[in-house]
Amino acid sequence: MKILAILGSPRRGGNSEILLDKALEGVKSLGLEPEKIVLNELKFAGCQECGGCDKTGRCIVNDDMQMIYKKLDEAEAVVLASPIFFGSLPAQVKAMIDRYQCIWVAKYVLEKKNPAPLKKGFLILVSAGSRGSFFKNAESIVRNFFAVLGAELKESFCCPNVDKKARVLEHPNCLEKAFELGKKIPRYFP
Repeated sequence: MKILAILGSPRRGGNSEILLDKALEGVKSLGLEPEKIVLNELKFAGCQECGGCDKTGRCIVNDDMQMIYKKLDEAEAVVLASPIFFGSLPAQVKAMIDRYQCIWVAKYVLEKKNPAPLKKGFLILVSAGSRGSFFKNAESIVRNFFAVLGAELKESFCCPNVDKKARVLEHPNCLEKAFELGKKIPRYFP
């Protein structure tokens, strides 16, 4: 089983990465080897709305997104971990999502069938506050992104009121939720 974990936070060793790594511990406890990518360490820009994908459904911008397209296409399960920034997702995540405009064009304008198998999606969010509307907004964006990917959002959770780096270590319930989420991923596959 190919499981791709995506860290959407610009900060390494922070709350989002701690929770993502805890979920990956859950996956690894079952003998699986997930792959992890860190968006902030890659070189790519947001969608340029250049129209280059209008005829083919493929992005013509040659940067690290080409690798992300390939890895997400091959993955059966996708785990995205991200902080909440101003009631939404950070620029790194949003830039990646916006670059999936080409896949949206392929799917809905050009009506190309995606040969990749249906994927399962999982979302972990961390917020300094506790406003549920922030979580719902970020989850809605990711749910739409997953739909374009051909993935169904199976589980998501938010760890609220975590405002300083590594403070999530003081929230054992969030750490446990992340570990259990990782252990549950294979159960969604027949």
